[in-house]
Amino acid sequence: MTKPRILFMGTPAFALPALDTLLGGSCPIIAVVTQPDRPAGRGQKEVAPPVKLLAQKSGVPVLQPQTVKDPSFLEKFYLLKPDMVVVAAFGQILPKMIIDFPPLGCLNIHPSLLPKYRGAAPLNWSIIRGEKKTGVTIMLMDEGMDSGDILAQEETLLGDEETYGQLHDRLAKEGAALLIKTIAQVISGKAHRRPQDPSNVTFAPRLTRETCNINWQQSAVHIVNLIRGLCPSPAAYTFLDGQLLKIYTAVAQPGPADQPPGTIGNAVADGLPVAASDGHVILKNIQLAGKKKMLMTDFLRGYRLVPGSILGSTISK
Repeated sequence: MTKPRILFMGTPAFALPALDTLLGGSCPIIAVVTQPDRPAGRGQKEVAPPVKLLAQKSGVPVLQPQTVKDPSFLEKFYLLKPDMVVVAAFGQILPKMIIDFPPLGCLNIHPSLLPKYRGAAPLNWSIIRGEKKTGVTIMLMDEGMDSGDILAQEETLLGDEETYGQLHDRLAKEGAALLIKTIAQVISGKAHRRPQDPSNVTFAPRLTRETCNINWQQSAVHIVNLIRGLCPSPAAYTFLDGQLLKIYTAVAQPGPADQPPGTIGNAVADGLPVAASDGHVILKNIQLAGKKKMLMTDFLRGYRLVPGSILGSTISK
């Protein structure tokens, strides 16, 4: 089988480099499966997933089932007779009846070095937890959550200041390149699969509103890692005079803890110091509720801050 018929399943921007690369290759992409259009923005208008837009632009049929377990979708799936399914951030768990159907299997791009960071938000948690390296894994899917055998992995160092958004874009491209190499190995019969080591499993659960709420009792480095791991979206936040304050970039400045955590210090040349448990976090790029995103130095020109005030309270003073 030199040119397998590939069915692609993906939804957000992370999946675009993989789909774009496959569309430019020699194997036919017989259809794309993506999530249904969803309301978004202030007007709550229906918005198509990025993968759908690219597929339509390329003239590839698009299927958008509410659930891949729906009998009407499964009927279409079987009629398509894919030789291989490629999955990249699709957003639904695939049932056994889909996983077992294609003769060359279901390949998944996962942005971590499995078995570390199984789950919904591996990119975010790799940064939040202070990892120094990460990578991408091409996995042969099974019925578990990111628990299938590994076909290929590529490791990369994580930049000290790299944000979730930067890592997302970088690993999306690296994952696409590794996918193409792995597909060639699968077609030629040269791919080697190895089980994941269950003793090294860690998880990357979905982000919640509480995840994003800064706890100033933690260390400066931990707080900055949280800010990096949530930038640009959904963004770490605190409260300033009872108003939501999103923080996009900050720098850790370890030192003596001479003020209660969350205490605002005197502005410095490149931002605003806020006390942590072991020093300060210098806030550099922020957004107050109802305002545009801006540098902290610009924000301070139009907002009167009282040094000694405490961030984190939702009650106006």
